[in-house]
Amino acid sequence: MTTQHTAMIPGRAATGERDNRAWVAPAIATALLAVLGPAAVVFGGLSAMATDSCGPDDCSQALETSLTWIYGMLFYGGPLTAAAWLTAWLLPWKRRWSAVRCWAALFALVPPTIVLVLVCTLPAP
Repeated sequence: MTTQHTAMIPGRAATGERDNRAWVAPAIATALLAVLGPAAVVFGGLSAMATDSCGPDDCSQALETSLTWIYGMLFYGGPLTAAAWLTAWLLPWKRRWSAVRCWAALFALVPPTIVLVLVCTLPAP
C-alpha cells in the first residue's frame, strides 16, 4: 500500500475556502462613500451657481461642458455607484471572489470622486 503525499503551496488557498477578510474592502468603500457621496451631491448641485455671474447664455463653453459632465456623472454615476457598492457586499465571501470584490468597492468610489474633481476644477465663467 502506498501513501500519496501532496504538498501545499504556502500562501495559496483553495478556491472554495471562506475569506475571513471579505468585509474589509466593502467596509472601506462604505466609510468613504459616507463622506464622498453627500459631498458630491451637495457640491455638484451647487455648481450651477457658477453661471450666476455670466447668465445661462453668456457662459464659456468650457464651463458649460464641465457642468454637463457633473450632472451626467450625478445622474448616471449614482446608480452605478449603488450597484458596485451592493456587488461588493453581496458577492460570496469566498477567496475566489476577493479580487472582484475589491474592484467593485473601488469602482463604487469613482463617480463621486470624479464629480468632486470636476467641481474643484470648474473653469472661469
